Amino acid sequence: MRIFIVTGAGVSAESGLGVFRDQDGTGVWARFDPMKLATPEAFARDPVEVHAFYNARRRNLIAAAPNAAHFALARLEAALAERRGELTLVTQNIDDLHERATSKRVIHMHGELLKARCAACETIHPWREDLGLRGRCPACGGIGVLRPRVVWFGEMPLEMDEIYAALRKADLFVAIGTSGSVYPAAGFVSEARALHIRTCEINLEPSDHANQFDERRYGPASEAVPAWVDEVVAST
Repeated sequence: MRIFIVTGAGVSAESGLGVFRDQDGTGVWARFDPMKLATPEAFARDPVEVHAFYNARRRNLIAAAPNAAHFALARLEAALAERRGELTLVTQNIDDLHERATSKRVIHMHGELLKARCAACETIHPWREDLGLRGRCPACGGIGVLRPRVVWFGEMPLEMDEIYAALRKADLFVAIGTSGSVYPAAGFVSEARALHIRTCEINLEPSDHANQFDERRYGPASEAVPAWVDEVVAST
């Protein structure tokens, strides 16, 4: 069995990492203007403010820990591998909690907060410290040229060819903890349906595209995801 899963901020919310959009208006983008903090233009205009925002998020991430949903998905990956199946785990999240829960292969379509990219030489570096205008690129030595290795609004998500190739081969598409409001990930369920792939949504509340899913499960990720994984493992 080949399962394609896309995860969003809801899978990490119980680890203390806030969601970006929610129905009660308390998500990250309800409190901060994404156009001032998450675009190339914003970074060019005020890199100090943008660095401060992502430095705070980086420190928050380092202090966080995976929750039961992350561990359940790692268990599913191992169980499918034992049965000659495959899990493609694509995340919109820029945290590393899937990896810390021992998932082996994670595709970060929106980048990774614990990495920095040099705007001068394009090299990618692991990065756990604060970034700022005095930071030096370990590769080229440039000063003030490092930025978070995250995909901002107006930039192309990463690994899209690999993602769509895996989706086309899937037997089951599952969306976990995502609002269904950010493309291209929001369009994955339509792609899956066009390919006659069974679809499942696991979320705290119905997403923007909930009616497109064959199966829908709602509740906290730390409860709903392990329960679903238990059923899948038992049936494969």
